[in-house]
Amino acid sequence: MKLHTLIGCFVCVLGLTTWSHAQAVPTAARTGSLQVGGGVTYARPDYGPKGIGGLSIYGDYDFTRHLGVEGDIHFVNLITPADISEDTYLVGPRYRFHYHRFTPYAKALFGIGRFGYQTPSQYIKASSATYGVMSFGGGVDWWATRRFNVRAFDFEYQNWPGFQNNGLSPLVMTVGVAYSFR
Repeated sequence: MKLHTLIGCFVCVLGLTTWSHAQAVPTAARTGSLQVGGGVTYARPDYGPKGIGGLSIYGDYDFTRHLGVEGDIHFVNLITPADISEDTYLVGPRYRFHYHRFTPYAKALFGIGRFGYQTPSQYIKASSATYGVMSFGGGVDWWATRRFNVRAFDFEYQNWPGFQNNGLSPLVMTVGVAYSFR
């Protein structure tokens, strides 16, 4: 009788092993990290003598520790002393590395840009046109808390090759804050 009870208990214990976990689930097995943020943008266009300002929305998705993709939308049309605007919609690869709480990065973005202007004349109406845009740049993100990153500095050299005779090449700078989904 005791042997049958011992064998029965042994079978029950072996049958329950599929529900038990002998090791912890790996914590470093995530597929990527995402951050979404916004900021204030200042652009130095080579079309007029004065700078223009606006807002930006950006998002980064990192596939690995160093490689990812970034998307930027710049609405540079709020502060326009020369009555021009340069809105861009860009996406492209990004390379980053970590140094303590800082994350320097380099990026190459491609997309479209919309150039607009207004005239004080009542006979000539405001107009805008869309062009292809290439942008190369980089910056530094600072890990402020577990969920928030501060974009301490972001710099882009944009090239609008189809713009009129020689193209347009503004310099765009952004500072902002992002929420990180880790």
